[in-house]
Amino acid sequence: MSSNLNTAMVVEALKEVMVPGTQVNVVSIDLIGEVKVTGGEVYVTVVRTSEKEETINQVRQDVADKCSALPGVLSVKVEIDDRSGAKAPAGPHGHSTDPFADRAGLPGVKKIIAVASAKGGVGKSSVAVNLALALRDKGHKVGLMDADVYGPSVPTMLGINEAPQATADRKIHPIISHGLQVMSMGMLMPPDQAVIWRGPLVMSAIKQFLQDVLWEDLDFLIIDMPPGTGDAQLTLVQTVPLSGVVMVTTPQEVALADVRRGITMFVKVEVPVLGIVENMSYFVCPESDKKYDIFGHGGGAAVAKQYDLPLLAEIPIDPAIRIGGDEGKPAVEIDGSAVQTAFHQLAVKVAELSG
Repeated sequence: MSSNLNTAMVVEALKEVMVPGTQVNVVSIDLIGEVKVTGGEVYVTVVRTSEKEETINQVRQDVADKCSALPGVLSVKVEIDDRSGAKAPAGPHGHSTDPFADRAGLPGVKKIIAVASAKGGVGKSSVAVNLALALRDKGHKVGLMDADVYGPSVPTMLGINEAPQATADRKIHPIISHGLQVMSMGMLMPPDQAVIWRGPLVMSAIKQFLQDVLWEDLDFLIIDMPPGTGDAQLTLVQTVPLSGVVMVTTPQEVALADVRRGITMFVKVEVPVLGIVENMSYFVCPESDKKYDIFGHGGGAAVAKQYDLPLLAEIPIDPAIRIGGDEGKPAVEIDGSAVQTAFHQLAVKVAELSG
């Protein structure tokens, strides 16, 4: 039986082993170093880079279990190749075996802030757009990158109808809108055309937006992340050093359960979570001035306390957010509104916490 076992079979099987807490397999980010097959004996090294001890031990166990289940395997030995203190040599696919080895700051960008949620529909893009504009109002130079390749909404929210221009060496000039430097897949595709891509193309697009866009003299680059904890999130944290992540949720438990997963993912890849924004937090009736907790109360504060994080803001439900998002007139630009006040306070906290 063991005569049919080979290295390629082992590597293919290990593509089913996921990094704990993510949807990314250990082969795709080169956490698997050396693989040897001698008869029925399998030898594998798991590369330790920036992962926490519990994460790497779980990967080691999962790799051992997956190899042991292969037909013809008589024994399995899995060792840790510790490269956490230095830049590692190239892995079997021609990439660095350290998934963070190529991570470097972006020219022209001082701080990179991701706005994320593990669940869709919580208003993450609205928070990203209005946070970027609030930082602008505080005197910062700000860029906004829409990393939601499948569902880009930033162009609509900012009223952008033009495509960015490319240079002769294939660099891209961001569109200037509302005083922001903006880049989004929505500016490169016809409005009604769907992006039907597998993970590698999505990862490539995010890297291009980060590295090939000519961001100029930015204090902050705000990145509107897609929902989830998969390829896009891992690509981002592997490509650039994030100054922090703002996690967006709504008060109800179905959203809070997902934001906990998102927090756990960023903690595991050692990215600082700046705090929690509770969106759609409450509604104030304009006629009676009475406050209604439509989606519940205190959920954002509870999850912030659970993870010892600050509750950065409670953003009220305001029709102006929806109307402004549809018409390209962001709510934060409505002078004197409760929404404007909330986002300006959020901007101050983000600037302070990101160092």
